[in-house]
Amino acid sequence: MKTSPGRTTDIPVRPEAVVVVVLAGGRSRRLGGGIKGLKDLGGRNLLSHVLARLPESVGAVILNANDVSDQIASFGLPIVPDLDPEARLGPLAGVLAGLEWASRQDWARWVLAVPSDAPFLPPDLLVRLSHAVARDRAPVAVAASAGRLHPVVGLWSLCLREDLSRALIEDGERKVGSVVRALGAATVDWPVQPHDPFLNINTPEDLSWAEQILDA
Repeated sequence: MKTSPGRTTDIPVRPEAVVVVVLAGGRSRRLGGGIKGLKDLGGRNLLSHVLARLPESVGAVILNANDVSDQIASFGLPIVPDLDPEARLGPLAGVLAGLEWASRQDWARWVLAVPSDAPFLPPDLLVRLSHAVARDRAPVAVAASAGRLHPVVGLWSLCLREDLSRALIEDGERKVGSVVRALGAATVDWPVQPHDPFLNINTPEDLSWAEQILDA
C-alpha cells in the first residue's frame, strides 16, 4: 500500500467535529442471512444497541449501507452507500464513504467508524481514541483488546481521505488492519472484564453469549 510518508496531524479532536459512521452493510450469512445489524438481541436489533452506545455530543451520526430496507430507513439517520455499491469492497469502503460525506460538511474534521454488530462498545471509546491521536500525533487510532486489533473501530482524520481512496481503489487493498498499520495508527487497548467491549456477532454462538451478557 502506498501512503503519504510521515503523515501526522495536529488537528484537535472536538466531539462536535466528529462524524460517526456506523458500518451497517454487513451480511449475516452465518446467522441465517439478511442485514446483520437488524438481527435481534434481547428484543432490540443490534444496530439499536450500537446507536445507544455512541457519544451524544458528536456532530452527526450516519449509516453506511448499500441495501436500504424500511428498517434501516426508520432510524431517521443519513444513509450513505459505498462509492461503488456493486463492488462490495468491505468495511474500508464504508470508512471511505464516511470520510467523503464528512468532507462535505464544513464543520467536520474526524470520522469515528464503528460496526453495527458490536453491541457492547465502551462508553469512553471516542475519548480514549482522541487522546491517542493527540498523544502520537497520529492521523488514525484504532481499538484493541485481548491482544487483538479491532481496526474497524477507529477514529480517522479527514486528511486520510485520499490515502484511503488510493489504497482501496488503486492498490486494491481490502484488509483494514493492513491499511491502518501502513498509516501509522495509534492503538488503544481496552480490558476484557467483565466482557470484551468489542465482541462482534458473527455466529449463533456469539449471539447466545451476547444474550448471556445482557442477562447478567
